[in-house]
Amino acid sequence: MVVIRLSRGGSKGRPFFNIIVADKRVRRDGRFIERLGFYNPVAKDGEEGLRIAQDRLAYWKSVGAQASPTVERLIKQAAKQQAA
Repeated sequence: MVVIRLSRGGSKGRPFFNIIVADKRVRRDGRFIERLGFYNPVAKDGEEGLRIAQDRLAYWKSVGAQASPTVERLIKQAAKQQAA
């Protein structure tokens, strides 16, 4: 099964996550199919904290990819940002 989930990057104490599409059997930071965006939980006021390619997200969901609960929360957060 194909899933949309987070892949951790950054250094100790400064996390940075890529939002990726990957096979469910592959480890968290391993091989992935496509990078859809990023999430930076420690972004300062002037920095962009979240970006998701909505067109690619819609495509992957249409072909059956399932998002993790955390990514679902981030998708809703990104929709609120675009609406405001």
